Amino acid sequence: MTLATAISPDETVADAEEDFRRAQRRILLRRRLLPFAGVAIFLGIWAALVYLFKVPPFVAPTPLLVAQTLVSKGDVLLANLVPTAIEALSGFFLGNLVAIVIATAFVHKKTLEETFFPTVVLINTIPVVAKAPILVLLLGNGMEPKIAIAALICFFPTLVNMVRGLEAVNPQAMELMRVLSASKSEVFFKLRLFNSLPYLFSALKISASTSVVGAIVGEWIGSNVGIGALIIQATYSFDSALLYATVIVASCFSMLFFVSVTMLERLIVRWQPSNAH
Repeated sequence: MTLATAISPDETVADAEEDFRRAQRRILLRRRLLPFAGVAIFLGIWAALVYLFKVPPFVAPTPLLVAQTLVSKGDVLLANLVPTAIEALSGFFLGNLVAIVIATAFVHKKTLEETFFPTVVLINTIPVVAKAPILVLLLGNGMEPKIAIAALICFFPTLVNMVRGLEAVNPQAMELMRVLSASKSEVFFKLRLFNSLPYLFSALKISASTSVVGAIVGEWIGSNVGIGALIIQATYSFDSALLYATVIVASCFSMLFFVSVTMLERLIVRWQPSNAH
């Protein structure tokens, strides 16, 4: 009996499947370990530079000192994170909701898009640090201007992507809807909105990070609480360990927000290939 006849087809398929699963496990393990390795290398370089150049702690603390500050002042950091998170989330939902509504109006009324889109672009070109004082003067010194700044930052990317997604429908699919005498609402909900979801979530992932930035910038202009206010306080008191810890907390929240939107995209946009996320 030869080797070719000794090995059954079922065994060959089973071996191939096991090799495939083993390769997939290696790829998954690699994807999970490499980011941790990158962070470890970065922290090692940071600690080495501080040690070799004898950098004073008030200029650049060691990673260990920042970690100790995260633990010892965790309650202060979390207390200041709460208002920033509320402002960022509120601005995120408000800005994106308004952008979706306006994008829908632009797609259905081209005159509106031709009239107001240049104005939207002009407003977007104004730096956020210039918009912030104006909004503080208009809305006061509470949460409202911070929410408005976060909403403005989220608004433009979502508007542009949503308009593009609503317009980038398949011509053959649009013609089929016309042949079937579909109403405008049916075309919108069954074709345009469905087609725009990948574009929308691309913008939402950008907004997830920028809304946090907008809330922090708003707190720089005028606030006694929040991550932005804590950054200013730590800077002027030369508490670099607290400054770095505050930035890390803000970054972690922004990353968590981004991951949440990405997971929501995977639940809703199921027809996209996995490597497209």
